[in-house]
Order: sequence, then structure tokens, then C-alpha cells
Amino acid sequence: MKYLLMVYGNQEKWDSCPAEEWPGIVARQEAFNARYRGTGELLGAYGLADAAAARLVRRGGDGAPAVTDGPYLETKEYMASFYLLDCESEERALEIAADMPLAGTDPVEVWPILHESAGDV
Repeated sequence: MKYLLMVYGNQEKWDSCPAEEWPGIVARQEAFNARYRGTGELLGAYGLADAAAARLVRRGGDGAPAVTDGPYLETKEYMASFYLLDCESEERALEIAADMPLAGTDPVEVWPILHESAGDV
């Protein structure tokens, strides 16, 4: 079954991290990514741009797109990265989420993916 892991943050939080700590943070996350890519359970890992770069698209009554600044929800925290897993069970997805380096300081949301219409990833 596939699962989506989501990590939240904000620019203020990233800016508060000392620059000399970033290489270690990135190295630990890359080791996590490599470990679970190696098992075949990590299908993809994606870091998102700052919320200031998000856009909302709606279709107006005339069918023309209306684009505005995002994100959709106005909150301090926003989805900063997401990971797509293919695991044998929810328990395994939770184990992998708990092994994520950021899980020591930030919660990781785990969502089962119930429908897939774009074909196999």
C-alpha cells in the first residue's frame, strides 16, 4: 500500500537554524532517503519551495483560470516536504516515518493513499 509522509515547517524556522548545521541535517536526510530507496519502499522525496512561491488556481465562471498567491490555508506552518512510500503495512509506514531524522523535532503526518488514477509510480 502507498503512504504519503508530510513534514511541515516555515521560513522563520529554517532561517533560525545555524548555517553550519545545514550540511549535517541534509546528510542525515539523504542517508534516510538512500536507506529506504534501497529497500524499494521510498518511491520519491520532494522538498517544496517557500510558501511565498505557492499559487492557487481556480476556474472562473467563464472557464478562464484565475491565479492568486497561495497557499490555500493561511497558517504559520505549511507543508515543506513530502515522501511517497510503498510499504507492506501501515505499521511499516509508521516505522519509516519515526526513522525520519526530522521526526525527532517535528511531527511527520502519515496518510494512506486510497486511490491511484495516474497509473503505477
